[in-house]
Amino acid sequence: MWLFLAFLAVPLIEIALFIQVGGAIGLGWTLAIVVLTALIGTSLMRTQGAMALGQIKSSLSEVRDPTEPLVNGAMILFAGALLLTPGFFTDAVGFALLVPGIRKAAFQAMRSRVKVSGSINMNAGFGKTPRERHRPMDGDVIDGEYHELSEDEKKAQRPSGWTKH
Repeated sequence: MWLFLAFLAVPLIEIALFIQVGGAIGLGWTLAIVVLTALIGTSLMRTQGAMALGQIKSSLSEVRDPTEPLVNGAMILFAGALLLTPGFFTDAVGFALLVPGIRKAAFQAMRSRVKVSGSINMNAGFGKTPRERHRPMDGDVIDGEYHELSEDEKKAQRPSGWTKH
């Protein structure tokens, strides 16, 4: 329901602001401001997006939790979409999301509402040989039986389709 209200309220707010600003400064200046904010926002989004991408890469290469850099990148992308949308309200929200302190506060607010029920072991497989990576975890034992095929048996069998021959 709140999403429907947002889709209804935002255009109404934008129309009201266009009428108010256009009446105060004129149509030409109003359109110039809208285009100028789109250009400035695109430039800011590009530079901050590159920084966020660098933070994501460094957190993944250093095997740290990439959650905050990923959320920052998503908020920067959303800010860019808002800045490209014509309007004063969307520009204000878009510029606000480009401020690192506001992004951090928004991330903390989102983090407090999200409950993580599981976790990923970011160190799994790092520093191990390929054979160690594929061993069962401690306590996990898989029983099985096998027999090796003789050369005659290998020639008589068709490929299963699971392997390339």
